[in-house]
Amino acid sequence: MAIVVLMPKQGQSVESCLIIKWNKKEGNKVKAEEPICEVETDKAVFEVVAPEAGTILKIFYKEGDDVPVLNTIAIIGQTGEKIDHLIPKKTVSVSKEEYVENQKAITSDKSPKETKPSFGAGLIPISPVARRFAEKKGIDFSQLTGSGPGGRIIKRDVEKVISEQEQLATVADTAKTISGVTPLTKERGISFPGPIKEIPVKGVRQLITERMLKSLQSTAQLTLNTSADASSLLSSRQWLKSSPTKLGLDRITINDLVIYAVAKTLPRYTALNAHFLGDKILEFEHVHLGFAVDSPRGLMVPIIHNAHLLSLKEISKEARRLSTACQEETILPDELTGGTFTVTNLGTMGIESFTPILNVPQVAILGICSISLKPIMKDNEIKFIPHIGLSLTFDHRAVDGAPAAKFLQELNMVIANFDLKQVKLQ
Repeated sequence: MAIVVLMPKQGQSVESCLIIKWNKKEGNKVKAEEPICEVETDKAVFEVVAPEAGTILKIFYKEGDDVPVLNTIAIIGQTGEKIDHLIPKKTVSVSKEEYVENQKAITSDKSPKETKPSFGAGLIPISPVARRFAEKKGIDFSQLTGSGPGGRIIKRDVEKVISEQEQLATVADTAKTISGVTPLTKERGISFPGPIKEIPVKGVRQLITERMLKSLQSTAQLTLNTSADASSLLSSRQWLKSSPTKLGLDRITINDLVIYAVAKTLPRYTALNAHFLGDKILEFEHVHLGFAVDSPRGLMVPIIHNAHLLSLKEISKEARRLSTACQEETILPDELTGGTFTVTNLGTMGIESFTPILNVPQVAILGICSISLKPIMKDNEIKFIPHIGLSLTFDHRAVDGAPAAKFLQELNMVIANFDLKQVKLQ
């Protein structure tokens, strides 16, 4: 008997998944639990497997489609089997915004006794949202080719035309700007403007775009910068690096040491270990520490849950495991959620100071900067002492300047006086 394959729901917050690759085609045979396609959420990549053995009789979405969870993406059965009763009435992938707008349009269209069909000149089908958007932007939608079912024009088709027009305008403006060097360009046989790589903004990149913009637009961000004496950190790291391999401490990094210091300091400053929800603030006793990872899919922030309870070795091991999972694209959605505070390290790239952007609804994020020599007056003479830069961004709606400064001041002292004899190593 034929069965449907649904787009799985990965985590409570996942509403849709992007199909990035079909491993099978219509007519291909599959085994039970065999991967038939790869999909991407805003957090991770995973495989959708065949629930039973059989033949793929129908595929409803193509690669690149963003499909709502629990939608039918394929039908598996025996060759020649009837599947009409299993075919969904509608299989269209649209953005969340367009889906909501379409529902509003449908509701409003039902109220009048007579409604106008959503067709432009030439009887071309177009969604209500796409029609209003095209009219607002002055786009003649009668000349567009729709990418929706049956050639239906949807909002993204209009957005594509607008994007292409903007690119052409940019190229034209650039050509005017460099008109003085055009003869030389032609003489050398160099094309203008040269090779261009177009990168679609979707998946994790789209999520990063939305979250960064929302963070800056919806919060009152302020950054405090300081530096801490890193002498003890460096000597501790040297001792750990030369420790016996059997202890498992030789791979602990400066980043691990700072994360440990943050995890042990935060419980005394719950105002920084919090979420701001508009009408209320949630302060957490437990520290669920996120740390930024530069992965092949872009910026990801895995979470070290209950970091305040872990030893230095446990924090280092968990940070390494999560970072590897991000790099190998095997990170699980639950390992990217639930953070109460975030640390981001650009110090390894020589950055001396920067302004981290809040990971909302968290109210604070700490930037770890490079270690550099700083002139300090000591014993009536100037000495050059290694210092590590610290940049704390916080939401001034939830945290006042003084508590934020006090947290940074104590963290500074913890780092400056870092003593492995007082640290829980194992």
